[in-house]
Amino acid sequence: MKIHTEEAERHVLTVMVDNEAGILAKIAGLFTARGYNIDSLTVADITENHNVSRITIVTNGPPEVIDQIEAQLERLVPVHKVTDLTTAGPHVERELALIKVKGTGETRVEALRIAEVFRASVVDTTTESFVFELTGSPDKIDNFVNLMRGLGLVEVGRSGVVGMMRGTEGT
Repeated sequence: MKIHTEEAERHVLTVMVDNEAGILAKIAGLFTARGYNIDSLTVADITENHNVSRITIVTNGPPEVIDQIEAQLERLVPVHKVTDLTTAGPHVERELALIKVKGTGETRVEALRIAEVFRASVVDTTTESFVFELTGSPDKIDNFVNLMRGLGLVEVGRSGVVGMMRGTEGT
């Protein structure tokens, strides 16, 4: 008997929900109760009257698990719509990071040179450190952070992924 196993794939899900207390806890609880991991989570109010929020969740799993997650999210009462950007088509993903790096002399010069290549902005500086701001794909931020490790990386703060479909249609 041959057992078919599928590799876990990264998926970016957007969830439109009523902006009410407890909804984020319900969604996080859904993932926790079923043993699903959340790699990234962002939430923001997206309407003028503050009635709807958009939650972006990055998770991993084989297609049948992702389908199950979507179905379970759609059953939650305050959820309006769930979209798997990964399977829905071309989309844009961005993340914001603040990266603190210490350094003087040549390491300071090298950190600034690399930051210029990555188009990172210096948002704070002292004589012994920088805080860089960088936006881009998660891979771009990972690469920048890895390069800074050898130059005196102190701290990293990341916003989590925000994603949106390309084109004129909304999610």
